[in-house]
Amino acid sequence: MTQIPIPQTDPRSGYLAQQEEIDAAVKRVLASGWYILGPEAEAFETAFAHRLGAAHAIGTGSGTDAIELALRASGIGAGDLVFTVSHTAVASVAAVERAGAIPVLVDVEPGGFTMDPASLEAALRRPPAGRPAAVMPVHLYGEPADLAGIGEIARAYGLKLIEDCAQSHGAAWRGRTTGTIGSLGCFSFYPTKNLGALGDAGIVVTGDPALATALREIREYGWRDRYVSAVAGINTRLDPIQAAILAAKLPRLHPDNARRQEIAARYDEGLAGLPVTLPHRRAATTHVFHQYVIRTASRDPLREHLRAAAIGTGIHYPVPVHQQPAYREVATAPGGLGETERVARAILSLPMYPQLADAAVDRVIAEIRRFFTP
Repeated sequence: MTQIPIPQTDPRSGYLAQQEEIDAAVKRVLASGWYILGPEAEAFETAFAHRLGAAHAIGTGSGTDAIELALRASGIGAGDLVFTVSHTAVASVAAVERAGAIPVLVDVEPGGFTMDPASLEAALRRPPAGRPAAVMPVHLYGEPADLAGIGEIARAYGLKLIEDCAQSHGAAWRGRTTGTIGSLGCFSFYPTKNLGALGDAGIVVTGDPALATALREIREYGWRDRYVSAVAGINTRLDPIQAAILAAKLPRLHPDNARRQEIAARYDEGLAGLPVTLPHRRAATTHVFHQYVIRTASRDPLREHLRAAAIGTGIHYPVPVHQQPAYREVATAPGGLGETERVARAILSLPMYPQLADAAVDRVIAEIRRFFTP
């Protein structure tokens, strides 16, 4: 009997779950005649800032643009060093270079997936040529990075702390939502994110009114007065159609994250005792499981077994940034990035999205158990 495929992620199911509201939001924008920024973008910015507990939110065209904009608004550019991780989407590093700064890649924690404070400090003790200016931890897979350790180091070295929150919408560290701990938080609304648009979109949040003003100016050509550029800027504006869609979906963020946590707990229970390493959880944080990522030495054969059973999986990410052809010359922390390289050989992302049914989760578990205990 042909099995119904289980995709690794399914943004269409999120649209179908709110089709009536989303369609109405799109029609409202089309009928308004206002197609660049405007009331819809402003309303979503205000709502998203309120949801996070931030003072200001400035929409952008993508999450990559959000990082570039945050760096530019912070005065970070040519000759400045930005310390981040190699185990991330390449967009994190590409945005640093687009801002004119120099990325320095550090390792992830042993047993985890986010920035290792010890590797960060080692890189700062022996930095490449340039001025250490910022540290940008990535809250990967929905788990907040070690902001206590990273924050202490940032303060000691006088670095700006800029959070890459592309995968951590609604996650929290010590009761504070990610994006509100550093000077700036950068989010992506790529369609598969915990809060996803139906196209590209991003946002930067901050509690600093001066930074908020700089962000708004730089995102639109550096204008203070229309058509007059006071500073050198770029063009990265939140599309009002995407803003309206995101506003319609925002009330579902908390319940959708709760469903992701239920699915993760079901995986935890069902996969216990197998030769796989289950996702890391940091104490005093709220993990929102953008991805449910296991580690196993049998990753590739397990992935093929699941593919044959019509179960989709992913590898986020198969090649660390420092090993990719375009970035092999990027500076790395002393001692290398051994943990990052080990992670890339062993990780596997299982199906994870709020509309995933318990029966589908159980089928994934059963197939993994069948693989290890035939």
